[in-house]
Amino acid sequence: MGTVTIGVSIAVPEPHGSKLQQLRAGFGDAAAHGIPTHVTLLPPTEVDGGALPAIEAHLAEVAARGRPFPMRLSGTGTFRPLSPVVFVQVVEGAAACSWLQKRVRDASGPVPRELQFPYHPHVTVAHGIDEAAMDRAYEELSDYEAQWPCTGFALYEQGADAVWRKLREFPFGSATVPPQAGRVESGTLPTR
Repeated sequence: MGTVTIGVSIAVPEPHGSKLQQLRAGFGDAAAHGIPTHVTLLPPTEVDGGALPAIEAHLAEVAARGRPFPMRLSGTGTFRPLSPVVFVQVVEGAAACSWLQKRVRDASGPVPRELQFPYHPHVTVAHGIDEAAMDRAYEELSDYEAQWPCTGFALYEQGADAVWRKLREFPFGSATVPPQAGRVESGTLPTR
């Protein structure tokens, strides 16, 4: 079957996703229309195509242990000069995103992955474009706000045309019995 490039992310829902994607394209980021607006849980990772069923089973287990949580974006940030990226900040939901990405990349699972940089949940709005356009993205979105209840994540595959396409969604709590009142299960998704 050969290798495929996958990623796992939380989609930014409508109308926010399309708006940020259009703004990203307007700043001159040529990749904008091939990348759905998202918060990354697993960055682009090459895997053997035959491993996809095991990866999907693993992601279903991670999602089953998760619970919906509030996501809120506010203002901008940048990774410059280390990396040519301007982003909208995740100001609520970051701890839950961190919890999820650790489990997705867990060394005992089918997609163990070391990160090049420490994990920092964010929504990219400009990447690898000229400095003036990066500055404009940073300024124009400095007061951007959006919020929604995050209810799951999805697995994506990058096609030969460099476009990312959703393979499957994984809703939270889809295969679990809720814990009894007053009892906290270890390893469950934090609510804050």
